[in-house]
Amino acid sequence: QVRLVESGGRLVQAGGSLRLSCAASGLTFRSYVMGWFRQAPGKEREFVAAISWNGGRTYYADSVKGRFTISRDNAKNTADLQMNSLKPEDTAVYSCAAKIDLASYASNYAYWGQGTQVTVSS
Repeated sequence: QVRLVESGGRLVQAGGSLRLSCAASGLTFRSYVMGWFRQAPGKEREFVAAISWNGGRTYYADSVKGRFTISRDNAKNTADLQMNSLKPEDTAVYSCAAKIDLASYASNYAYWGQGTQVTVSS
């Protein structure tokens, strides 16, 4: 059974930093593209970042480019999201997701975690 568990979300002041982590089990982690998504209250879920199987390719939403960094450790089965220069509009539930193929890296993910709340105060 595939399981993705996020951690690291909390309340932080604007301009601060957070590091989210996604721990995966029940799958051959190195064979999966990993993504991070977020959903703010009353809004649709949106793509944040994705990373290829070996970490050689990364993709970001324009809204987080230059501030967020996605990484992975295939030895530990984890995918992290380092978030710097946080803004109140980054407030959302952040979820990690996994898929096999890199095409359409912003959609069609097969497995999802439950999410972790990030709140950025102004």
